Amino acid sequence: MTHPDLARLEGIALQAGKKQILSNINLSLHDDCITTLIGPNGAGKSTLVKILLGLVKPTSGKVWKRPGLVVGYMPQKIQIDRTLPLTVKRFLQIPYSYSKLEIESVLADVGAPHLLDYSIHDLSGGEMQRTLLARALLRNPDLLVLDEPVQGVDINGQTELYNLITSIRKKRRCSVLMISHDLHLVMASTDHVICLNTHVCCSGHPEAVSADPAYIELFGASHAATLALYNHHHNHSHDLHGDVVQAECCDGDHHHG
Repeated sequence: MTHPDLARLEGIALQAGKKQILSNINLSLHDDCITTLIGPNGAGKSTLVKILLGLVKPTSGKVWKRPGLVVGYMPQKIQIDRTLPLTVKRFLQIPYSYSKLEIESVLADVGAPHLLDYSIHDLSGGEMQRTLLARALLRNPDLLVLDEPVQGVDINGQTELYNLITSIRKKRRCSVLMISHDLHLVMASTDHVICLNTHVCCSGHPEAVSADPAYIELFGASHAATLALYNHHHNHSHDLHGDVVQAECCDGDHHHG
């Protein structure tokens, strides 16, 4: 079964001075699908998401979104002035004045109803991530965009959060685009993986990507060995700096279906 597209990035490139941050990115986000963007630090993952959201303008290429598409965004981290007295409830009402009922409902969805009157400054890493997730859900999004949603959370908490994201997707029937460092943790909850290192190295189902030579080159054979279930053709490799040393990369637009 094919799923209609929610958004497409076509030929996206971004250059800052002489530095090529992103090069020829083509990808589609599909309805009712969890897509995970993986890649090393400095690969351009957060920048690509910001281009999708319209926060950064690409040097070339175009972004298409389905008309009326509502996007909920959970940033990687958020800086809040510690001198500002701010409860979770008040934080979730900025900049829109959502009702207490709406806020209680999303906090319940993320498993954190007890946080309503907590100070935002007293939250643990996991509680803060749940609060940021609740904030993204308040928009009742068609597409939930999560930038490193398990940042600053211990390993048990990470698994819990990924399970929570899967259950929210099922309950709300929204699509998810997630940035993650670790394919091990997201394997079970991801439909489609895009491996990025300034360009799309490979993409497809998690099992295929985990066995791809480009993935193994980026993340190391021992890291990939536990994931490799079957091979997936790939037509170029990288040197130690992550630069392509052979053939053009695939377009990364393998339709999920």
